[in-house]
Amino acid sequence: MLTKDDTETATDSVVYVVDDDSDVRDGLNQLLESVGLTCVTFRSAAEFLLNKRIGDANCLILDVRLPGIGGLDFQRELAKARINIPIIFITGYGDIPMTVKALKGGAVEFLAKPLRGQDVLDAVNAALERDRVMRGQIKELQSLQTRFEMLSDREREMMTFAVAGLLNKQTASKTGLTEGTVKVHRHNLMKKLGATSVPELVRMAYLLGIAHLQ
Repeated sequence: MLTKDDTETATDSVVYVVDDDSDVRDGLNQLLESVGLTCVTFRSAAEFLLNKRIGDANCLILDVRLPGIGGLDFQRELAKARINIPIIFITGYGDIPMTVKALKGGAVEFLAKPLRGQDVLDAVNAALERDRVMRGQIKELQSLQTRFEMLSDREREMMTFAVAGLLNKQTASKTGLTEGTVKVHRHNLMKKLGATSVPELVRMAYLLGIAHLQ
């Protein structure tokens, strides 16, 4: 039976629970919904994969021992499929090597049964924060890619030279353009990308995977 300490947690985030024990599923569902979280439960990894809205999950509470594929193997399969949901492992049969393996695989927390409600909520809050940051990074990259696509071929060329550390004069020499024209192109690409400095432009290039010229 789960116990719950006082908490002010309130969110519209979605937590998925995969556990073959109906009492655990029901207990977690009651706990999470009591603090404003939407909880969706599954009996196995296979049942979880049948869900068409996996991407809606902000956090996954996953039992280590499950019918069919176990929790640790399922964690690895999710990573291979690039399904990046922060995972909290729960188990009644945990040991140190198992815990280390789960955490090395990127798990947020590894909790032993019987579960203490506040421990679950603390772990979920940490997982939701990780998810928030991750989704923000994805959104930032998508926005950056959209802005990058607005650059002309010449502006993209100027960006490559700029992040490689070439000065306007050096870039002009390599491209056959005047230094003034290079300045105009660099100004335009900085404005389109929303970069306010060369270091910020370098960071954007890194996110976009643009190779530097040597």
